[in-house]
Amino acid sequence: MNGTSIVDAGEEDIPRILEIEREAITPPWTHGALLGEIYREDSFFAVVKVPVSGVQGFVILRRMGDDAELLQIAVDKAMRRHGLADQLMLAALRYSRENAPGSIFLEVRKSNEAAVALYKKHGFEPVRSRKDYYSDPVEDAVVMKRD
Repeated sequence: MNGTSIVDAGEEDIPRILEIEREAITPPWTHGALLGEIYREDSFFAVVKVPVSGVQGFVILRRMGDDAELLQIAVDKAMRRHGLADQLMLAALRYSRENAPGSIFLEVRKSNEAAVALYKKHGFEPVRSRKDYYSDPVEDAVVMKRD
């Protein structure tokens, strides 16, 4: 999408991130958890901003030694299918290459076909499942890895 930018998340972005998160992620993180993530030195927390409409998505990736874990990626429901998730993913992958050159791991709901497709598009492969990992509703997680 033209004119978008990926920038570090700031405290002022948290209310909008919470709105996006409530419609995309269950259970959503708390304001305090998101605030803490902004100030972690081992975390990449970025938002995608669209001209006029502001923050429309975000990504959180955390370093763990040479590896990393993709904790969250979400885009506002009305802005999906415009390439914003791809932009966020590419930014997280760049950060990981420069700061955690090992593997990247993530968990995704088994039924979340759009997310699984996004991850596969960016080189993630399923490695195992975690039974009843998610609640509300209870569902298995697929663990994916990108080397």
